[in-house]
Amino acid sequence: MTSFLYEISYIQAGLAELESYLLSEELYWPLDVKAIPGERPYPRLTIGGLLIALKRASALPLSVSQQSKLRTLERQIETVKNQWRVAWEKKASRGFKARLKMWRDFLEEYKEYPQANADRYDYEVERRVMLHLLSPEVKQLLQAYKDMVAGLDLRLRRVLLPGDFIWDPQIASGFPADEYWYLYGSLAK
Repeated sequence: MTSFLYEISYIQAGLAELESYLLSEELYWPLDVKAIPGERPYPRLTIGGLLIALKRASALPLSVSQQSKLRTLERQIETVKNQWRVAWEKKASRGFKARLKMWRDFLEEYKEYPQANADRYDYEVERRVMLHLLSPEVKQLLQAYKDMVAGLDLRLRRVLLPGDFIWDPQIASGFPADEYWYLYGSLAK
């Protein structure tokens, strides 16, 4: 279940560390934030992680005060991003390459052992969403990387069993099927 409190806590913790993170060599930055009991542990800070948390939070049905809080955080992130544009793009590029490798590796593992890996799809597909969200953040994304994503998408389309939205239904409207088609289905075992 996706909750505003869960997403916003990650975003706030990430924003507090964002400048230090951007100026570091680290791709995965530790955050001092504890998950709410019953929620999955927070990942380390990355540009992709921040973007997906913003996307999920904005897809939730929010009160006026929650919308206002989220917009304020988005503006603050945009300010840091604009102040450290080169560092932002460098991290986004590294993050894109890392997520692409992990996504490719997962699809390879699934191809070799479908029964052992099909159940991981709901979690692993987050990397594909991050690739989508990171893509516009990397101005000089090499065509080879775009081609690799397209090739992996082709491979996935051949094995994806169409179905309902696989994440929390309350955020489905933020991830339309025409754009995020890979979130509407599962992998055969």
